[in-house]
Amino acid sequence: MKAIELFAGIGGFHVAANQCGIDMVWANDISPKACEVYRTQFGKDSIIEGDVRQFLNFIPRHDLLTAGFPCQPFSSAGKKKGIRDARGTLFETIILALEKYSPRYFILENVKRLLAMEDGYHFATILSSLANLNYSIEWRLLNAMHLGLPKNRQRVFIIGMRRTASDASPEIKLASEEDLSSLPWSASDCLPHLSEWKQIEKHGKSFPNWGLAIEGRFFGADLDGFSEQQSPVLLKKVLQKNVGNEFDFTETTLKWVETNTPVKRFVQGVEIISNQGGGARMGYTIFGTNGVAPTLTSSTSRHYERYRIGERYRRLTNIEYARIQGFPDDHCAAVSTYDQYALYGNAVPPPMVKWVMEKIV
Repeated sequence: MKAIELFAGIGGFHVAANQCGIDMVWANDISPKACEVYRTQFGKDSIIEGDVRQFLNFIPRHDLLTAGFPCQPFSSAGKKKGIRDARGTLFETIILALEKYSPRYFILENVKRLLAMEDGYHFATILSSLANLNYSIEWRLLNAMHLGLPKNRQRVFIIGMRRTASDASPEIKLASEEDLSSLPWSASDCLPHLSEWKQIEKHGKSFPNWGLAIEGRFFGADLDGFSEQQSPVLLKKVLQKNVGNEFDFTETTLKWVETNTPVKRFVQGVEIISNQGGGARMGYTIFGTNGVAPTLTSSTSRHYERYRIGERYRRLTNIEYARIQGFPDDHCAAVSTYDQYALYGNAVPPPMVKWVMEKIV
């Protein structure tokens, strides 16, 4: 099976594809530093650097399209019809590639808030655009800590499977019968008839954490459990043993630790030791290592990620970032330590992708 990776970053989909025995034959990203890392890990000709819109005609044939796509605001031109307009955005590139090459599958990934952005207009636009391409669509909100990673990171995965004339209803891939057991039907029964599904343009202010979409309609539900949840990995299990003092707090930052209010509780698996202003000022939060890490971001500022590790107060190292995201320690060694934080924070975690890939291919 052959795959391509759009908006590839440092290759989270590529790492997972290798683990699944899938051949990643083409990739693209506009970031020079991300491309430098990609070439170091996967070969000098493994990625095309530049605006993806310039390379659509050069993509080779493939069975699987993958993308951790950027979410630009969609035009309000289509709002009168209840959805937005994807034309002129980077997401349109995905639609054009699917139209041109018609791969058997696709896997897309984005942030949790996509389900509720602008009262659901963003996700409605995405579903509407994809469901008009003769694919059956399924999405699910997944959390990295349920898949063996030491962090709370919720991401929406959207998969598509090309439909044929014999397809009566879409297959459910991202939810087990146990996951669906709280609904008034089970995975072994027939889905509600398509006529009973809601029209995408009549979406609510937020989409549920799981659902299906075909032919302009969707059916979804907020699932309470995740039947394949793994035992949580604690942050302290992936920390480096010998860390230089360049990662420690300065004397200036240590002073405000003394004025923090003790919290000593866990929030979504994250241990919070203390903060100021009831948590309103994230820069003053001190995290512990007996839980999981909070969501890592692509911001180059580390002020909200300070930890008490033994008797030390420090930020996480770039290698610890790699481990938290599910990458090898040296994956981003081609660029500076400073640049590695943003690249890891912006990456899709390979273990999450691997779980999704194995469900559909």
